[in-house]
Amino acid sequence: MSSIRTLIVDDEPLARRRITQLLTHAPDFTVQGQCSNGAEALAALSGDAEVDLVFMDVQMPDFTGLQVLQQLQEQPMPLVVFVTAYDRYTLQAFEAHALDYLLKPLDPDRFTRCLAHVRQRMAQHQAKQLHQQLTSFLSTLPSPAAAPTFPTQLLVKQPGRLYFVPTAQVQYLEATGNYVTVHAQGQPHVLRSTLSQLERQLDPSVFLRIHRSLIVNTQQVKELRPWAHGEYLLTLQDGQHLTSSRSYNDAIQQFLKQFIS
Repeated sequence: MSSIRTLIVDDEPLARRRITQLLTHAPDFTVQGQCSNGAEALAALSGDAEVDLVFMDVQMPDFTGLQVLQQLQEQPMPLVVFVTAYDRYTLQAFEAHALDYLLKPLDPDRFTRCLAHVRQRMAQHQAKQLHQQLTSFLSTLPSPAAAPTFPTQLLVKQPGRLYFVPTAQVQYLEATGNYVTVHAQGQPHVLRSTLSQLERQLDPSVFLRIHRSLIVNTQQVKELRPWAHGEYLLTLQDGQHLTSSRSYNDAIQQFLKQFIS
């Protein structure tokens, strides 16, 4: 936590000196200034005052501490600890939202507890500010793009019926002119589509194009070995063999990188 900037307001020099002395044992508190009356306090706290905490005497010749707060109520206020020789102002002090109330002569132990209370409140305030800053920053960021969704089934149209083939069961897709044959669990299913159209629909993390006329389900690949002329021979789980084209070697190498640590 950063240094707690403190202002001491009291018309008695001895009282100001006593608070300053007690604060020397709390290095995280820095005395920013001292005021001997309410008018000086108003001047010090008006505008962009860099003060976190005020020790405010209640009884002063010109303005009381309560009157000072009343005149500053339209602007952000630091934490206030009232200091007085009379306990009859206790209720008024807390009605004015004072953080604490100290009686003269100041007791060192009671003063130490007061500082602990101040530290706790300052930590809460800073945590709230950090949260607000983080929330404000996050609100400026663009919304994350929605993850693309891919079909889990392919629709096959046959004369007189429509049926679905789960993509998880697809072993590979083979282009034939303006048609694509979907091989799934040993059964061929013909779609009126191009291989490029289907490639754009399928999940690229699962389906890999290995040839101008072939897309394979990588989850169905059992073995892959180098073949002639820079090609690869792929063996599927059911023993079928597919041969890649050399022009798709980069795609195969990119696929294999995820398994190489």
